[in-house]
Amino acid sequence: MAEVKLDLFRRFGDLATDALASHREEIDALNVFPVPDSDTGTNLYLTIAAARDRLREFTGPDWREGLRAFSRGALLGARGNSGVILAEMIGALLRRLVQATEDERTAVVFADALRKAGNAAYAAVGEPQEGTMLSVLRAAADAAEACVEIDETARTRDVMSVAASAARAALARTQEQLPALAAAGVVDAGGRGICVLLDAFETALTGRRPSPQVPMASTPHIPIPIQTGMGAGDGHALEPGGPSYEVMYLLDAEDAAIPDLRKRLQPLGDSLVVVGGEGIWNVHVHVDDVGAAIEAGINAGRPHRIHVTHFAEQIAGQAHRHATRGGRAVIAFAAGPGLAELFRGAGAIVIEGGPHRRPTTSELLEAITASGADEVIVLPNDAPTRQSAEAAARTAEDDLDINVAVISTRSQVQGLAAIAVHEPGRKFDKDVLEMTATARHARHGAVTISNTRAITMAGPCMPGDALGVLDGDFVKVGQDLETCATYVLARLIGGGGELVTLVSGLEDPTGELAGAVAAWLAANHPAVDVMVYDGGQERYPLLMSVE
Repeated sequence: MAEVKLDLFRRFGDLATDALASHREEIDALNVFPVPDSDTGTNLYLTIAAARDRLREFTGPDWREGLRAFSRGALLGARGNSGVILAEMIGALLRRLVQATEDERTAVVFADALRKAGNAAYAAVGEPQEGTMLSVLRAAADAAEACVEIDETARTRDVMSVAASAARAALARTQEQLPALAAAGVVDAGGRGICVLLDAFETALTGRRPSPQVPMASTPHIPIPIQTGMGAGDGHALEPGGPSYEVMYLLDAEDAAIPDLRKRLQPLGDSLVVVGGEGIWNVHVHVDDVGAAIEAGINAGRPHRIHVTHFAEQIAGQAHRHATRGGRAVIAFAAGPGLAELFRGAGAIVIEGGPHRRPTTSELLEAITASGADEVIVLPNDAPTRQSAEAAARTAEDDLDINVAVISTRSQVQGLAAIAVHEPGRKFDKDVLEMTATARHARHGAVTISNTRAITMAGPCMPGDALGVLDGDFVKVGQDLETCATYVLARLIGGGGELVTLVSGLEDPTGELAGAVAAWLAANHPAVDVMVYDGGQERYPLLMSVE
């Protein structure tokens, strides 16, 4: 099999995340099985977003390691019953791609990967049911295998197109397979999510949107999304006598311990799914005895990131949060400890990280939710983080009715400029407008050291060369950082400005570089004010902005 281009999975990650964001509310409304808690679309969306984020952070040359990063992101970020099953599907599919040999046809490998994904999902679920995302994926795998058997010239795009079409047809049949779906007049929510994902993969391969789902006469009923309550008289209420709690945790355990774990969890409740491998597992189960479920994990290994949801209180808790929320919060991504202190000092809730530790959609959503505010401003301070922030904002607005604004700050210094003019006493829209305008007018630059041989807009560079960055583009290749820094600053200040901000990084711990650039500024532009901070950020010894 030819090398799998990571750009394909990067496109798929973006397309799938956007598609599930668009269909999330619709899929949530379909969610009547196994528990009508109206979160299947949200869980699938957060799971694929976590995988997308993990792959986005991967910068290595080995495509196989990149696929493993995508798989691990899904496993660690999986939410809910459907998300955990999806993580297992993704893991099995990508393992098959990684294990492919050079003499195997790519189309055949992808068809077999779909089969492996379906088999793994069935094996992971304690009591698999037909008429769910399991049977929808199996139908897709059947069609994919038939495609490569019938046509020896079939390409990967042909396989995925046939698989996506078969999945849509199988989705229509789910209503006939599960009484709960028939009673509600809907198709399976998880199955609908699988269709959305396969359609996104087809688009990633071909650039074309999928053909219409199925003939109008057999189009599955997709209800208008509704607000779901769990009180008496609600047609979507929990089944009487069903387990009251959802328990999820990550588990560090030897693979040999998992069969006994499944045996201990099986009699405690239902919706049991245990997925993972190589020492890390994601455990999901619905139970009445929360302690017993966690104790089973302790006996098997080390459970962590334990999450317990009481179904009957889930919606009531949402209503309470709506009633008790108030005020305004600013959430900022800080790429170094010094930057984190600057943002905290300005009143922001900070998520710390770095070039390879950007916040995920789930982390940003948790920060928005935990803020307790009904108005939230997010400063991503980084181009990739902006996409995750916008995804989290959409979820918070739709699920919690929180007013969230994501300001397009593409650098840490733009974020500092924005929060400097933040005024909680202003009307929300005016505050956002002022912060956005200030960030937009803060021209920014940086210097860094090349770690590879490459061609840049400023010419070729070699490992160890100093690089000057202006508004995200390389504009200078030099032998020392000071020369590059003063070159970038001269271009920044050439457009006018009254204030220069310099932020020294981890590679400039004494502030020597920042001091030299500040001295150059004083000598050449004495009327311009300068502020120097210790940011502690990685990769960039100096960040600069001009306002």
